[in-house]
Amino acid sequence: MDSIFWGRSMNLRHLRCFIAVGEELHFGRAARRLHVEQSPLSRTIRQLEADLGVTLLERMPRGVCLTPAGQVFLEEARRVLLKLEQARIKTRAVAAGRQGTLRIALAGGVGWARLATLLALCREEAPEVGIRLFEAPFQQVLGGLGHDLYDAALAMAGEMEAGMVAMPLWQDPLVAVIPARHPLLVHKRVPLQEVVRYPLVLRHPQACEEWSRQCERLLRLVETPPIVAEYVTTHSLMLALVAAGYGVGFTTAAQLMTCQPVDLIVRPVDDESAALTTYLLYPEGTLSESLRHFIDRAQRVGHMPLDTQRPP
Repeated sequence: MDSIFWGRSMNLRHLRCFIAVGEELHFGRAARRLHVEQSPLSRTIRQLEADLGVTLLERMPRGVCLTPAGQVFLEEARRVLLKLEQARIKTRAVAAGRQGTLRIALAGGVGWARLATLLALCREEAPEVGIRLFEAPFQQVLGGLGHDLYDAALAMAGEMEAGMVAMPLWQDPLVAVIPARHPLLVHKRVPLQEVVRYPLVLRHPQACEEWSRQCERLLRLVETPPIVAEYVTTHSLMLALVAAGYGVGFTTAAQLMTCQPVDLIVRPVDDESAALTTYLLYPEGTLSESLRHFIDRAQRVGHMPLDTQRPP
């Protein structure tokens, strides 16, 4: 991929323009995102295609779609810009006297209270090591770990391919989020079998793949097939729909520490297996001293009671 930069006119601006169009799949939206006019943006993309000698985008009446070559180039362009950003961060860290930087990816569903505790512990015990956080979808995180874009990741999926370590860090018991005046409120601890008798508001698998996979695994243990009233992309939207009476939702006490639900009742799920696990992912092989210490701190945070965690 480095050879694509040998062309006379290709530069980082071309990459940023293409990434915007490739993510928005619409020249107008991409132009607004970049704060440029649409016509110059279109010319930039055509020049990029000419330099590469391939078609990256299929133009359609209401937008564009990526060609197979465009999909590959989008992934590589993101990687190049991320590498450049990481080089800038490392250089500044060394100039400021810090001993390197750890690149930690976050793949959705991580309890922010535990993360805040972990980061605070790192600042207290190793202030000379910088920590750079990256939020990304799970599959992108896996690819980034394999291509040395990240040193480690926190995620809620532990089924890894060969060459990747998935270390369980902590488990957060599942709780049911219930609207006021709901029949389930007769239970102090809600049986999972009773919860699935009512419509559910669940996180969409595409928005939080690893969270959804763990929840689906739990729901398969009950005899009654669940009824999904709505799929949502965010935790806050789930709380809003439950409060509006659309159904019952699931979350963890760790995630509820970041918000104060209104008109909602929280009940623990009466099932020992109803817990979501957060894993630390990192490639197999020799670990740097900074990463070994980070792993040790993450394990210590996992053994701390939740009520001792720092609010974010």
